[in-house]
Amino acid sequence: MECIIIDKRIDYDGSQISSLWAYNLADVQADSIIGFRGACDVKIEHMIDLEDKKQGDLIFSTDMLHFVIEHFDSTDLKLVYARQRLFTSIVREVLSLRYSDITRNGDDLFIGEKKLTISIASTSAVSQKIHFGINVLHDHYGSLEDMGIQEDEVMVVLQEIAEAYVREFDDIEKDLRKSRSLDVI
Repeated sequence: MECIIIDKRIDYDGSQISSLWAYNLADVQADSIIGFRGACDVKIEHMIDLEDKKQGDLIFSTDMLHFVIEHFDSTDLKLVYARQRLFTSIVREVLSLRYSDITRNGDDLFIGEKKLTISIASTSAVSQKIHFGINVLHDHYGSLEDMGIQEDEVMVVLQEIAEAYVREFDDIEKDLRKSRSLDVI
């Protein structure tokens, strides 16, 4: 799995969840996680969550950390949702090292009663995709700023989260190669 951290700001509008975005952006033709910082303003035509779309929800933030994940080994929707939950748990684990009052409900993280994150998972004909965003600053929702994470730590947190996800999948790959089938004696 390739991990790419982009130093320049990229605003997330929902189009980045399209399949092969990593290939178009950085010639990555493998499972990948791309991390970057930027605003978030998901246009209605890019909304994947039909409930959000029906309710006319706004998905907007002036400053977020974004993670766009792509896996090519399956197009199973249930599996990508399991991976999304795994990623959410990894984010909580990393952030809990800096701030203890983080709770998880499904694919959402909260600090106190304030929602901290957004996330969506889906599939295409060739891959599974996940987008996960964490508010850096926000007037209404929870943010890294509310957690006391300083500006000079923000990109460090992004890198720690992305690398933790890569380590998890590297470890899974190693386990796959040492486990025998149950039908083999």
